[in-house]
Amino acid sequence: MERKSVPAYEVIVFPPSASFRWNVHDYPHHLAKWHYHVEYELHLIQNSSGTMMIGDYVGPFGPDCLVLTGPNLPHNWLSDTGGLAIPDRDMLVQFSPDCADRICSNFPEFEEVRMLLMNAAFGLLFSGETARKGASLLRKIGRAQGAQRMILFLDLLATLARNPSERKTLSHRAPAATIPSRPSEKAERAISYIHNNYFSDIHLTAVAQLCGMEPSAFSRFFKKQTGHTFAKFVNQTRIYSACTLLAHTDRSVTEICFDVGFNNIANFNRQFVKFCDQTPSAYRRTARRCTTPASATGQERSFALARYGSHDRRDKKVQISMNRGVEAFVTAP
Repeated sequence: MERKSVPAYEVIVFPPSASFRWNVHDYPHHLAKWHYHVEYELHLIQNSSGTMMIGDYVGPFGPDCLVLTGPNLPHNWLSDTGGLAIPDRDMLVQFSPDCADRICSNFPEFEEVRMLLMNAAFGLLFSGETARKGASLLRKIGRAQGAQRMILFLDLLATLARNPSERKTLSHRAPAATIPSRPSEKAERAISYIHNNYFSDIHLTAVAQLCGMEPSAFSRFFKKQTGHTFAKFVNQTRIYSACTLLAHTDRSVTEICFDVGFNNIANFNRQFVKFCDQTPSAYRRTARRCTTPASATGQERSFALARYGSHDRRDKKVQISMNRGVEAFVTAP
């Protein structure tokens, strides 16, 4: 499966008459990729170890790793498999912001849960008794049905919220709260163009023309649809791509700067620090400490090299899949 250097947008379809979605899957799996969605997600890694990426955070994980991600926060877990499959590696529950709002607004007793969900915007890693009981409740939800399933879900939220000292904030930055549940067709067209051409010169006027809009109107439209200005979105896309190449290739910082579309190293460094709170070299050192040789030559390396291979291939465009099925993905930041 082709890997993208920017996070994919996942459309989650909930089962009929269900307030949330519980799922378990193996690794590798088509859902195990660098992606984001508008739903909250509590994610349990049942076994294996490797590197996790939550927003701008890169760090190691081990068995029973339990993480809560908020809406639109990109995430991925890369296991050191040595090429072997890991049955039932991932167990998770996903629920919409509307579901969370209904729970927190109708029950004042859930004030602690409301605070938990606010902090989930940055990604939360649980430890101690909270992680142990949370994992146990998550497994019980998979075996339950009807009202008992919902009772366990509420118990799970209360458990995660109970002891703030047993959770750690991961990402330095939260995604824009104004990102809609799904971009419009015109916005998807613009996003696709950016992701297919971010390594080249991209001009707002050209993308506006592609969408059949005047530049000023398109600028306002794009900001409303994505939560970012056009320039910030392009730079963020380039920096996300650079992060992957820094972590999983041996290309120099200067080469990567030009590979992802920047015209000078000074601007690249400024933008990288702006989005990641550290220099490209510091990011690479952190990622390399967390990534084993096995993982660097596995799936995520293929992900990073999807366009570049082992040589400079700037003319090779990243193709974006617009799968409209039940589990649809489009690339977006």
